[in-house]
Amino acid sequence: MLPLLPSAPIRLKGLCALICLASVAAGAQAPGDARVALVIGNGAYASAPALPNPANDAGAMASTLKGLGFTVIELRDGTKAQMAEAIARVRETLKGRQGVGMLYYAGHGLQMDARNYMVPVDARMARTADVPQQTVDVSSVIEAFKAAGNRMNILVLDACRDNPFGGITTGRGLAPLDAPSGTFLAYATAPGNVAEDGDVKSGNGLYTQFLLQELKKPQARIEDVFKRVRFAVRKASNGRQIPWESTSLEDDFQFNEGRVIAAARPTAQQLQAEFTQEKQDWDRIKDSTRADDFYAFLQKYPSGSISEAALARLNQINQPTLLVQGAGADGSDKPYARATYKLGDEFESAYEGGTMRLIQRVTSVTPDEVAVTSRAVIDGKEQSHETVELFDPSGGSRGIKGMYRYNPPQTFFPAEQMQVGKSWKVGFETVGTLFGSFPSHTINGEARVLARETLQTPAGAFSTFKIEWVTYSSLKAGQATRCLFWLSQDVPVAVRSECSVPASGTSPARQVVQLVRVKRAS
Repeated sequence: MLPLLPSAPIRLKGLCALICLASVAAGAQAPGDARVALVIGNGAYASAPALPNPANDAGAMASTLKGLGFTVIELRDGTKAQMAEAIARVRETLKGRQGVGMLYYAGHGLQMDARNYMVPVDARMARTADVPQQTVDVSSVIEAFKAAGNRMNILVLDACRDNPFGGITTGRGLAPLDAPSGTFLAYATAPGNVAEDGDVKSGNGLYTQFLLQELKKPQARIEDVFKRVRFAVRKASNGRQIPWESTSLEDDFQFNEGRVIAAARPTAQQLQAEFTQEKQDWDRIKDSTRADDFYAFLQKYPSGSISEAALARLNQINQPTLLVQGAGADGSDKPYARATYKLGDEFESAYEGGTMRLIQRVTSVTPDEVAVTSRAVIDGKEQSHETVELFDPSGGSRGIKGMYRYNPPQTFFPAEQMQVGKSWKVGFETVGTLFGSFPSHTINGEARVLARETLQTPAGAFSTFKIEWVTYSSLKAGQATRCLFWLSQDVPVAVRSECSVPASGTSPARQVVQLVRVKRAS
């Protein structure tokens, strides 16, 4: 058993601080089962306006996590020294146990030079140089978890509240970070933006209010918990605040059971069964213009095969106004914005190992639909036959005009967040419309952002996200198609694609296509 510390408040240096280490259920935890959370709530600042809710947030979070089987180290209104001591205590408690380490922090937070800092209550910062000296770098917690040898780390930062120290920092809110290996990072709002502290009546910050609700629900899978919180906060704030996550987890975790589960890629049959159920609900709302219909769908299927399409539709109805800092493929501080089609755009791509090229021209742009006309060039001669692909405003393909359509639209980008490690399910139905000869079928699978890469092509250099798709067609039972796409926020088409398609022979057919020319309309 772990030693118990007093549960009553301890007075340190004239500040009211509470550090309590509570044991979990009777009996020692087996290696890999240890779950230790550091919960910090800072609101009584010496040189800044007090925040009313962090102390309440920390108390409620500590109580909830204890009820879920976590050992909790809780610190309220902590100085820098007390925060450092609490981090060290967590490290030693978890050391060598291959457990789960969690940080929950509520209070002031700020960024400087692409690093994020938690602000102790005794900070008195007047210049930029004071920031690293008087605050606690979030990376110090990550390093403590790494030194402990944890199997999984979870960091939750409700720390982007209105910043009274903005004049001495290099950015607004917190900076975006790609999660280190085995780590899940959750922010109360998107990088470069400010979160709401919540009203006095609720007693909790807006983000924490919904997080507490989700943690207590049965089958509280980590991915689903934070997605549901994101949708709830977005709805409650009318889009002014949208939480953000970055993950590199290889395993899954359930809060209510405390289990780390080896993540297994779902089978084609499992994906098909999930898609069939979701699509029944999707077909009932797909033409709706009510945002609430899509919020309800996303709450029911936060990680579903159609969730990205539903989120894209929600964005069309109720476009968020937040600009996300530093989320581009080049990792710069410029806000992330996806490239859109413009009337007159022209893109030319070449097929590797042959003489065929494809020229795509944007021939129609309306508020509801984009038409891209394609013609093949073989041996230098542009062919007379053309096809017209239709897209929705978010860039999702609706299919080829007069041949087949997709339901829901086929989307290559995730609808909202683009971060290394992000994964999502893929699901759509292909319905033939060409004299009934094109067989209707479904495509199901998973996609994941693998890396940021800079590609040098004949069309120029592009900073890209490398995305993997592994999909199954109902026409080829059990056979997977694996595709890699390099997508840039500078152009709305793939910079490069590599696909291995099931074939009748012993090895799959491989198709490589690369962008060779770009002409953007002014």
